[in-house]
Amino acid sequence: MDSIAQNPCMAATELSLAVGISKRKVEINIAKLKAKGVLERIGPDRGGYWKVKP
Repeated sequence: MDSIAQNPCMAATELSLAVGISKRKVEINIAKLKAKGVLERIGPDRGGYWKVKP
């Protein structure tokens, strides 16, 4: 989550390289965080950003 907080426009591919796990695992983890209400997507897939909720 620190990587997303530092760069909210980061794509799943970039995040997978930064964290060191596969893109699919990043997508699964993002889905879990969205379901818990910790992470929210603002805007479209291209041009949007991630908002980390406290």
